[in-house]
Amino acid sequence: MFITTRCASRWSRYVPDGVTAFVAASIIAGNAVIACAQTPDADAAARIGDRLVSLQELDDNWREFDPNDHGEAEQALYDGRKAAFDRLVAGILIEEAAAKQGVSAMAYLEAEVARRRKPVTAAQIEAFYKANTSQMRGADLSAMQEPIRAFLGGQRDTAAREELVAELRESGPPVRLAIEPPRRTIAVTEVDPVQGPETAPVTVVEFSDFQCPFCNRVTPTLKRLRETYGDQIRVVWKDFPIASIHPQAHLAAEAAHCAGEQERYWEYHDQIFANQSALSADDLKAHAEAIGIEADPFNSCLDSGRHAERVLDGIEEGVALGVDSTPTLFVNGRRVTGAQPYEVFESLVEDELTRAGR
Repeated sequence: MFITTRCASRWSRYVPDGVTAFVAASIIAGNAVIACAQTPDADAAARIGDRLVSLQELDDNWREFDPNDHGEAEQALYDGRKAAFDRLVAGILIEEAAAKQGVSAMAYLEAEVARRRKPVTAAQIEAFYKANTSQMRGADLSAMQEPIRAFLGGQRDTAAREELVAELRESGPPVRLAIEPPRRTIAVTEVDPVQGPETAPVTVVEFSDFQCPFCNRVTPTLKRLRETYGDQIRVVWKDFPIASIHPQAHLAAEAAHCAGEQERYWEYHDQIFANQSALSADDLKAHAEAIGIEADPFNSCLDSGRHAERVLDGIEEGVALGVDSTPTLFVNGRRVTGAQPYEVFESLVEDELTRAGR
């Protein structure tokens, strides 16, 4: 099932279809060849006449030419390695637990999953059918009952296996993945809207757009993180209005900074997201008045456009980092694209706190 979680627009320079993918594949393939070849130039990935080209030089060029594509490839490589690591850990822990009971790993796994498996009820099948009627291609509930039961049963088996592995990891030996996740360095300046202390061990930087519905959707998630982790987390806003699909977002970003002049940035931020369908200049002024912001200086600020350049700076910074959709967030430099579930952010924050010895 495809679920949209972000507002997207290509900010990177024009690249003909297929070229970016070809370049990425070529670099990865070239790296594989160099890794296998025994040459006296260990850092060389290529040669142009007498000039050696390092892998770092290729990566730097790729990052500069298409930072979004490079970032996604870098993240995919880390995610794939981590998934492989998690599978290896699960397999080893299951084998060890099975050996203690004197049974095969398969027999142990089947018994443990069966013990944890929750039954699929008729009510759950009917609820799933109603929620996904458009995907049933006209078939009635009676015809789809068993396929739905099998699908939901598979989900419960997966959940039961994950529960088992989590228990085995909790009681088993220490497990640590030594490879570092890809990170981007993002400067937090004195003009950036910030919630939380500078000393917080985890900083979440959000590149966002006031007219983007998915940015609105991630806002409660960030609030929940702050409520849960308190002074251990800092949230930073960076402007990234996508004018091609959200023509009022740029002015809304300016208005928020005008509210910030009266120390009301975050309150106004919430007011805009609560009224996303009303973001004209008059609406923005009315929103300020509704929360008690002094009208004359706010209106003068908005009419002057004095924060327009500041908003453009946010876009430029985001583009340099490979941002091409909203919301795009960085948890201590680790990229998260789209309005992902709370658990995705929670997992990253917990991992960062663990790495920081908290």
